[in-house]
Amino acid sequence: MLPIVCLVLLAATTSVELADEMVRIPPHNWRYMELSLKQRPALVNARYEVDEGPPRVRLALTTRDELERLRADLQPALLSETGAGSSGRVFYDVPQKGDYVLLVENRGIAEAVVHLRVVLDFSGRHSLTVTEITPRRKAVVVAVSLAVFLAIVTYSSRRLLRAVRRPPPGTLPG
Repeated sequence: MLPIVCLVLLAATTSVELADEMVRIPPHNWRYMELSLKQRPALVNARYEVDEGPPRVRLALTTRDELERLRADLQPALLSETGAGSSGRVFYDVPQKGDYVLLVENRGIAEAVVHLRVVLDFSGRHSLTVTEITPRRKAVVVAVSLAVFLAIVTYSSRRLLRAVRRPPPGTLPG
């Protein structure tokens, strides 16, 4: 019975760890990892951390066709990228199946040893859409918040003033 439960849980796994390894990258050079999404799109969750060398490494996600442009010393169109630094993360919801490439580039003057971890999530529950309210709604939220704040301050100050002006209990007025 236990093996059947293990098989069901294994089949239900929706994420796959592609890499958790150390990568050596020569100065002013790059390495890449192919991500072939043949059956369905996925969320690419890749992160790096420089263990040795200059903190001038960056991570980028692009299509396989754009890798050929990079090899020809042309600027590739990137889907997602990090800034050059000692660590970073690409979190990208790939919209369609196809061949993609994850680039790790060393922009430093010495070799970099980078810890790279790449996970693909196929669950479909990963759409992270960041939205922003319109400027008009922002103004309404600020105005309502300010009005409520002023109402609370006014009410509190009136109650405090009444308490200060009222004579203490047990004393005769005037």
